Amino acid sequence: MSTMAKQPVALIIGASRGLGLGLTERFLERDWRVIATEREDTTRADLRQLAARDPRLSVETLDMNSEESLAALHSHLAGKTLDLLMVNAGTAGSPDESFAQRLLAVMRTNVAGAMSAVRILSPNVRAGGVVAVMSSELASIAGNTQGGWEPYRSSKSALNQSLRSYIAENPLVPWSLTAVAPGWVRTELGGPDALLDVDTSTRGVTEMLMTRFNQKGIAFLNYQGKTLEW
Repeated sequence: MSTMAKQPVALIIGASRGLGLGLTERFLERDWRVIATEREDTTRADLRQLAARDPRLSVETLDMNSEESLAALHSHLAGKTLDLLMVNAGTAGSPDESFAQRLLAVMRTNVAGAMSAVRILSPNVRAGGVVAVMSSELASIAGNTQGGWEPYRSSKSALNQSLRSYIAENPLVPWSLTAVAPGWVRTELGGPDALLDVDTSTRGVTEMLMTRFNQKGIAFLNYQGKTLEW
């Protein structure tokens, strides 16, 4: 972190609630500038109120499932260098949908949308910086001994596979790539019975991401910095 002569900048995709909002707060606590995105149809008061209080935070509207929207954000950020790109946006789908409908929906956002964000926005990340994508411990194929959480689990496994393919095909990218497992967190997705609160998870994730600066290659790490099995 000593290489950051200026106030560092993070772009957090999907920051209107839960882990994304928590990460936004953690980086502001570290005196970072944060560009946080929200979907136009899911605007939340918390993020906007935080931006109104803190001039270091700016909010952009983004549909991660739209390459046109991602390209527009990339153009808007022209000339701005990022220290961190954190792709947090994701979904578990709707329980009211059939298995096939839900699988397609989560694959669209959690894999296609997330990978499009990496491909389109990572050129803004400086050499020695960090690109990170919110994955899950449920993504681990080796660790799947109990099943459950389908098709969300499958989408995160596919995301990890895509991240590994990306780095294998682009070994000379000048930043590190991290698949992040935040733990089971009490968010709208994790539910009220989850083991962790947002503060504990996001503080751990933030500390872990600090270790990824000036690194190369890919890692699959949880909020405690532990390497997980793919």
